[in-house]
Amino acid sequence: MGISWEGNAFDPDCPTRVILDRIGDKWTVLIIDILESGPLRFNEIRQAIGGITPKVLTSTLRSLAADGLITREAHAEVPPRVEYRLTDLGRSLREPVSTLRRWAELNASAITDSRERDSGPDESRSRRAPR
Repeated sequence: MGISWEGNAFDPDCPTRVILDRIGDKWTVLIIDILESGPLRFNEIRQAIGGITPKVLTSTLRSLAADGLITREAHAEVPPRVEYRLTDLGRSLREPVSTLRRWAELNASAITDSRERDSGPDESRSRRAPR
């Protein structure tokens, strides 16, 4: 294990920026949030999130595993069964990620309205969530 140190997100050369990019990704936020309930299989994650392609989900899961936020466990069964679960490090993200997701849900209407006022109704209509 390496030497423990604290990053500085305002330093352009600090790896903290890469980490913020990863955990600020919409798919990461949703995957961390959905895995809070326990281990899930690939298709269970995909169905729970909705709108994510298998390619993007695979890539995001691999990145999260490489970052130590989730584990991928393959069970020796026929047919093969693979489950994804949060690590201790991933579990430490549950509260901030859940808070961020909830904030977005609570403020989506206000932000959408603001965008509409700023850009005009024709441009923002395609970005508005169905009611």
